[in-house]
Amino acid sequence: MECSTRQEGKFMIVTLAGEVDLHYSPEARKQILAQLNDKNHVLVDLSGVEYIDSSGIASLVEGFQLARSKQLEFGLVGVSEAARQVLELARLDKVFQIKATIAEFIDH
Repeated sequence: MECSTRQEGKFMIVTLAGEVDLHYSPEARKQILAQLNDKNHVLVDLSGVEYIDSSGIASLVEGFQLARSKQLEFGLVGVSEAARQVLELARLDKVFQIKATIAEFIDH
């Protein structure tokens, strides 16, 4: 898994790529929660995710819950087909704000 962060507008973008599984999800969780704890609005870019398991999804849910408790924006952007299938299966596509591009979040 690759994980990187960058700022775009008022959002910190956490980009995940590759396989977000039990081995790599702790790093994804750490990056997401660190940005939220620094009081940043966070978008997680999943466009490069080839596989995500329940531990990866749990990291996203934890980020969503922390953002809500801190009254910060949290969303998913560019969700890959592999990630979308897992989110739909868990019905989380109805919970998360999901947009195709970062610009859709910034312009709203």
